[in-house]
Amino acid sequence: MNPQKEATMKKGFIRGILLCAVLSVCAGCMTVGHDFPVDPVSRIQIGKTTKGEVLSLFGQPWRTGIENGMKTWTYGLYRYSMFGESRTRDLVLRFDKDDMVASFSFNSNYPEDMSP
Repeated sequence: MNPQKEATMKKGFIRGILLCAVLSVCAGCMTVGHDFPVDPVSRIQIGKTTKGEVLSLFGQPWRTGIENGMKTWTYGLYRYSMFGESRTRDLVLRFDKDDMVASFSFNSNYPEDMSP
């Protein structure tokens, strides 16, 4: 084989390996959703907090839906990693027919969100 052609093939092979490595690192981390403030969660009161108040505390929800006939709003941040610990945080609110909070759940595995 021609030495120049062999050198070109080696360079191409090395570039291919480097590209695969970079893509693997990039693919190893993924974020879905958007961050939201956690402190106002303690202000939510079932039967008292309105949809408008939730909107002013947290902004637009990341997802909306229906659960058991009730409107739902979800605020969520999900950071997945192949090389480190994944972190997730979500707040799901259910609204009654009068747009008052009927129930909600907050879940997180962020250390700063965990109560002692």
